[in-house]
Amino acid sequence: MNIYDILKKRIVILDGAMGTMIQRHKLEEEDFRNVALKDHAYPLKGNNDLLSLTRPEIIKDIHRQYFNAGADMIETNTFSGTTIAQADYHLEHLVDDINYYSAKIAREVADEITAKEPHKPRFVAGAMGPTNRTASLSPDVNDPGYRAVSFDQLVAAYKQQAAGLIKGGVDMLLIETIFDTLNAKAALYAVDELFEELGKHYPVMISGTITDASGRTLSGQTTEAFLISMQHAPLLSIGLNCALGASALRPYLQIMANNSPFFVSAYPNAGLPNEFGQYDESPSAMAKQVEEFCKEGLVNILGGCCGTTPEHIKAIADMAVKYEPRNLNSVKASG
Repeated sequence: MNIYDILKKRIVILDGAMGTMIQRHKLEEEDFRNVALKDHAYPLKGNNDLLSLTRPEIIKDIHRQYFNAGADMIETNTFSGTTIAQADYHLEHLVDDINYYSAKIAREVADEITAKEPHKPRFVAGAMGPTNRTASLSPDVNDPGYRAVSFDQLVAAYKQQAAGLIKGGVDMLLIETIFDTLNAKAALYAVDELFEELGKHYPVMISGTITDASGRTLSGQTTEAFLISMQHAPLLSIGLNCALGASALRPYLQIMANNSPFFVSAYPNAGLPNEFGQYDESPSAMAKQVEEFCKEGLVNILGGCCGTTPEHIKAIADMAVKYEPRNLNSVKASG
């Protein structure tokens, strides 16, 4: 059964946070190094994508926990898997390996769980984060015309990442936590070019992030403008993640659900971070909030972002099974 058919029948559950789960292991610098990186001159602690190479058993276990909690789909451990993001650690040369092995690890776990429950196939989404550069805004207040990255540089980086993820065995690509639509357009351009070269197209998911109560992305777009900017592509889904907790995300998700010609996804944070940067929202409290999304028929894909754990995903999955997915035919006719 393919993902399109499943999405028409029920709400599909995405996994929760990778970083939150990694933090539970209280890892040290040596955990981020293997033999090849033993003498690497720069600190590597915190480069979570690297753990797919240095501590793959940890990443595998996290994937397994999310599947066992009820997730249909997991994301690869590749949020920072581009040459642009890995430049912070002087590890651009490892990008192919990071993406390939992260995808391979996730694929192995998905196939393992699917073999046990063939009636409920599990999927792997290749996570493509926003990078740490923005194509639309200047990082220098004194030089508003300056850009720290070009469109072509983003295309090259995203294309390399997508190629590694596909080679490792992902089912679809998830361009996520988009704060700058121009970055996302570069990613879409990159994957389209790659698909043409491969002679095969993979489903593509898009997920933007609303940065504050104004309801806009960091580059200044409203939810509706963001959707309009993206809908030229033949997407599997479009939605929102991160930034705001579930209750604050709801009005923007309503706009997305009312206007999107694609399936709609939502994976909010477990509330807002406290003064220590921790997320306090309990699984039951979060499930109660996202239940409003289900009651209103706003979503086809539902999961969790920062602060969420397998306990959160289990609570969400147990709740979501009671509701029908959003109907694609419910989109308002444009004038």
